[in-house]
Amino acid sequence: MRILGIETSCDDTGISIYDDKAGILANHLYSQVKTHSDYGGIVPELASRDHIRKTIPLIQAALKEAKLTGQDLDGVAYTAGPGLVGSLLVGASIGKSLAFAWDLPAIPVHHMEGHLLAPMLEDNSPHFPCVALLVSGGHTQLIAVTSIGRYQLLGESLDDAAGESFDKIAQLLGLGYPGGAMLSKIAQQGKKGRFFFPRPMIDRPDLNFSFSGLKTFAANTIRDHQADNQTRADIALAFEEAVVDTLTIKCKRALEQTGFKYLIIAGGVADNLQLRTNLAVMMENRGGKAFFPRSEFCTDNGAMIAYAGMVRLKHGINLNLIISVRPRWPLEDLPKL
Repeated sequence: MRILGIETSCDDTGISIYDDKAGILANHLYSQVKTHSDYGGIVPELASRDHIRKTIPLIQAALKEAKLTGQDLDGVAYTAGPGLVGSLLVGASIGKSLAFAWDLPAIPVHHMEGHLLAPMLEDNSPHFPCVALLVSGGHTQLIAVTSIGRYQLLGESLDDAAGESFDKIAQLLGLGYPGGAMLSKIAQQGKKGRFFFPRPMIDRPDLNFSFSGLKTFAANTIRDHQADNQTRADIALAFEEAVVDTLTIKCKRALEQTGFKYLIIAGGVADNLQLRTNLAVMMENRGGKAFFPRSEFCTDNGAMIAYAGMVRLKHGINLNLIISVRPRWPLEDLPKL
């Protein structure tokens, strides 16, 4: 089975072709970072326009690389939500149109299920049941995964997500947008122990997160100290440690509550080296195992959408040609497989 995956949920245009025997046949990504960096954040209208310009050429490039035509495919998967409504509509419209023209099933994919299943693209794929930590863009969630398609929300951010907080503090440190990766880079030069930031909500028994207070604490610290390079690095380190410790503590608690031995970490923040190290060590000490996607599949990409679409199609899930997207879409609302 060969599936074309189209990812246009936010500010990255991702196109991929996945073969259930041979794996990824083509994978292309266009990032809009340069478009939005001048504004310090994503401008939805500009994001939609870029998707309109880039999606078809990237599909053509992917088909050429894989030496395939539309008639060689078995389905077209596209991100139907959650995300920016304009961006979602571009991918959904193109995906449905191609499916109609090629007489193929069109499969709407949940963006967060795509991230959750991204580690399945690796040779060492996850075991179920497991806990999944999804840290992507505006989402920070802990999910109990009994099997693919059977998800229970254990906890989520009540305000700012981890990724949003990384980008905001990076901006305040003068690192530009998006600056989460740059914040982690300069944190490597920081002096441990000079600053200590709170670990929000770790004294509560639930599995929810809150990063708005931590973000404010960090912003006040930046305001009250001289912005030399070493101080910026020290603040970056303290902030990163606070976020990573909080996520690690909550993951451990989720594993204890569920009794599961395996952990999936996916989404853009999953590429953070300190987070990967801490969670891998924690799982090893517990006699379990952590599963991560490679760096290129932590951020938004078409391969994860193609894979999730393939799984859904194999279970007979595809919709008619009515174009519909869901900017807000709880993961638990997905049909059980």
